[in-house]
Amino acid sequence: MRSRWSVVFLNMIDKLLAAVLRFPWTVFCLFVSTGLACYLISYRGAPPLTVQKLVYVLLLGAFIGVAAQFATERFPGLGRWRWAMYALAVCLSGAYYLVIAPAPTIDYAVTARTAVAAFSMFCAFLWLPSAAGEFDFNQVALVHFKSAFTAILYAQVLTLGLMSIIATVDILLVKVNGDYYGYMLALVWIFFAPTYYLSLLPRFNYPAAADRVAAPEAVYAVPRFLDVLISYIAIPLVIAYTVVLLAYFAKIGLTRSWPSGQLGPMILAYSGAGLVIYVLASSAYNRVAVFYQRAFPKVLIPVVIMQLVSVYIRLQAYGITESRYYLVLFGLFSFVIGLVLSVKPVDHNGLIALLAAGFAVISVLPPVDAFTLARNSQTARLEGYLQEAGILVDEVLVPGADADWDVRVEATNILTYLYRRGYTKQIAWLPADFKPSADMEQVLGFGPTYPSSVEKERFFAQLDLDQPLDVAGYQVLLRTDTYHLAGGKSVIHDVMVAEVPYTVVLEPVSAVDVRVSLQDADGNKLVATNLYQFAADLAEQTPAGELDPRELTLDVERDGYKLRIIFESIYLGSLSQPEPKADYHLYVLAAVP
Repeated sequence: MRSRWSVVFLNMIDKLLAAVLRFPWTVFCLFVSTGLACYLISYRGAPPLTVQKLVYVLLLGAFIGVAAQFATERFPGLGRWRWAMYALAVCLSGAYYLVIAPAPTIDYAVTARTAVAAFSMFCAFLWLPSAAGEFDFNQVALVHFKSAFTAILYAQVLTLGLMSIIATVDILLVKVNGDYYGYMLALVWIFFAPTYYLSLLPRFNYPAAADRVAAPEAVYAVPRFLDVLISYIAIPLVIAYTVVLLAYFAKIGLTRSWPSGQLGPMILAYSGAGLVIYVLASSAYNRVAVFYQRAFPKVLIPVVIMQLVSVYIRLQAYGITESRYYLVLFGLFSFVIGLVLSVKPVDHNGLIALLAAGFAVISVLPPVDAFTLARNSQTARLEGYLQEAGILVDEVLVPGADADWDVRVEATNILTYLYRRGYTKQIAWLPADFKPSADMEQVLGFGPTYPSSVEKERFFAQLDLDQPLDVAGYQVLLRTDTYHLAGGKSVIHDVMVAEVPYTVVLEPVSAVDVRVSLQDADGNKLVATNLYQFAADLAEQTPAGELDPRELTLDVERDGYKLRIIFESIYLGSLSQPEPKADYHLYVLAAVP
């Protein structure tokens, strides 16, 4: 007779195999993504760009595959063309690769577009079973929530167990390559967790008796713990948060002082969490849940209006960026949903997913997408400042070293933003290879200027993270900083090189200087260097701002022992102050003979 454990294990295997047959394209995408992620973990050096893009495409393809399967289950006519739907899913995934293929890097735009597209597909397959009133959307959402919760719980337990096994083998038997932890996490969280989550989803729209047996009423019921969690913990917390927001709005009305940007993200989190709880509460029928269903949409409307006013003030002052665009878009979405849910019963909650998908799609469709509007807005702001300073005349640059301080600071901020997003290449009056940290002084007449540069003896430089770091010939790399040296205490990092223990020591020498050394197990300094002289020389010879890694690299060698310091950032406070300060964030590379 089988043990209970074996029954549970075999049942899980059966569910996973059923998920493979039910969602073949999705499982294939997850499997290949896991393999590519493991390859990237093991790869030494800059990971191949094509492989990174394939991971993004396959992860989106997994969402598209789920949407395709739910479409075939909801509409019997499509069910007869199931493989045609999967062929369409493959084509859409391939088309997305063609969209991101020209991108020179995996930048913010690629990541944001992929996330938005995946979110749209998630909303689509969340809504599809309830399309045209075929099934209760609230029950669908509840099943998805319970399935995701269960899959995450199983994945966490599996992660902790496998980590313990790997660590035990490493300690007691043989040394284990640290990459195996990464392989395990990729396997559990990219492949197992999503596949198991899919295996728990019933066939919502299939009327066959076998499917009704496979998905009993308990699948759609609200568990007692979830009922308590929603009704007596989550809803009271949302109510308390609402009271705080309303009190804050009253304070704004009395002081007539608007917040400087923090209100938008807070209300976005409030609206998102509130709507999720609203959908889950729609499956509960106690008095607290019913009260929340009636009150929340009406309270959401004035709260979102205040958010939109706050964001509008920021837009007037600083223009559109992608984050502000999405704050406005989500605010409009929440406002519309608040109006709809105020007059519609809870069985129309499917509109939440449908409208969310629609708004998400709009945000990536030119010319009203977040990236186009942000680029145009910030470019217009930059042109306005430069034209006002007489530096940009009829689309021609006339370098001006006497530009006002505010113009320099704003131009630096905007150009840095545009450059990091890759938008400077689309500005006709800038050189095609323009780089703010290196070319601003020659092109505009002044170098990068930051608000912290008001004190003339203050210096701040940071690493250009778009450039690769040269680590050839070194066996250890660690990231550290001098923030923890307060109080005169040294910071010690233990490292292993060829199974021999060493330490990298950061020792405060003065308020502005730090000594970095590589020491053996007996505390002998094998090679060492101070940081301040390098930073001071750099401040004298180089404009502040974003610098190439070569300009921020300090090399020192002694008897075959080598240290390479690559500064992530350098801050030198004004030496005229009673207590001068310096702060260093750095990568330390070490090599032994």
